[in-house]
Amino acid sequence: MKKLFLFVFFGMSFLVNAQLTDLARLEYSFIPKNKSEDQYTRIRALFNYPIEVKEGSYFVIGSEYNRIFLNLNDTYPFDTKFLETITVIDLNLAYTHKINDIWRVAYKVTPRLASTLNEKITDKDLFINGGIFFIKDRTKITTVKKPYRLILGLTYNTTAGIPFPLPLISYFSQINENWSYTVGVPKMNLKYKFDEKKNLQAFVGLDGYFAHLQRPATIQGNQVDNVSLSVVVAGFGYEYSLSKYLVLYTYAGYTLRLNNVLRNADRENVFTLDDVNSFYLRTGIKFRI
Repeated sequence: MKKLFLFVFFGMSFLVNAQLTDLARLEYSFIPKNKSEDQYTRIRALFNYPIEVKEGSYFVIGSEYNRIFLNLNDTYPFDTKFLETITVIDLNLAYTHKINDIWRVAYKVTPRLASTLNEKITDKDLFINGGIFFIKDRTKITTVKKPYRLILGLTYNTTAGIPFPLPLISYFSQINENWSYTVGVPKMNLKYKFDEKKNLQAFVGLDGYFAHLQRPATIQGNQVDNVSLSVVVAGFGYEYSLSKYLVLYTYAGYTLRLNNVLRNADRENVFTLDDVNSFYLRTGIKFRI
């Protein structure tokens, strides 16, 4: 059951980039530990570059860099130096084309490096993710009374350790000129658009990571080989458009589920670093299409 949750969590997170609406993004995230000096921070940068192969068909190449800092200042029954920083680097390769006038399909493969990078890189630091997505986009059709976008997909994520793909779904609907909503994964929201520059939204979303520990430690008689953070968060987000394509954004809220754990080679929980819900902040700037 825990492995299934991991797959759903990381598979859902994968869907965000599968939509390929952000050409570039620079982002900062922060989660403090309640009643503690510990805190989690992350610097994230990504870019996607579309190359038109033929009319309506694109090859997209991109990359995403995450630098994660685990500031563990509490007292733990082991030396936490091997956990100070975590690096996650993705290479995003995607191809999308129209099936017909209504549906578009996108294929994506994402080799990943996720590790503490204390030693030389090995195959245990490398992962492979992928997916296929069918997109029905009616958001720019003037004859549609309520514009909408439906995304149906299958993703495979070796980070979660599940040996088969699982389905994912996301549905966006424009109710009227001001209100819209998205249901599905990895994010649900209800958005109010003040004008062409500003919008406010209530959201529920997912965040987190999974990485290999290059210096495995023994804790209470058990070896730990991996570390993961999974977060379900609810809150409010504000976006301000500096131009047609450049957007400043801030999402703030409180975690509904937080699980930061050290795991063994079988992905089983060995030691919980944090499972107490806390404040959540994510802010940055993005260049979108």
